[in-house]
Amino acid sequence: MKVRELLQHWNGARAPELTAERYAIRLTVEEAARVHALAELYPAVPIEDILRDLISAALAEVEEAMPYVPGPTVVSVDDHGDPVFEDAGPTPRFIALARKHRERLSG
Repeated sequence: MKVRELLQHWNGARAPELTAERYAIRLTVEEAARVHALAELYPAVPIEDILRDLISAALAEVEEAMPYVPGPTVVSVDDHGDPVFEDAGPTPRFIALARKHRERLSG
């Protein structure tokens, strides 16, 4: 599944400072093979760093892929004098929730 498809999937389902919390995941054989291939291509990079970097890149792409939905409030004016509306899409909520969890995980 591609990153852009994840957003649709999650919508339908509803369902480096390191944290002390650990995450255990099982990869498919294909995913594990590709991760090990990267580890062999870059032997100086620990496999945990490869996984962390892949997750980081995917999360950045997920945030970038979130749709901008213009809200009712004008927050500024662009260079051409056109109004710029607040983002009423999922991005502001995602950022707020990420900030909340970052504080919890850091503290």
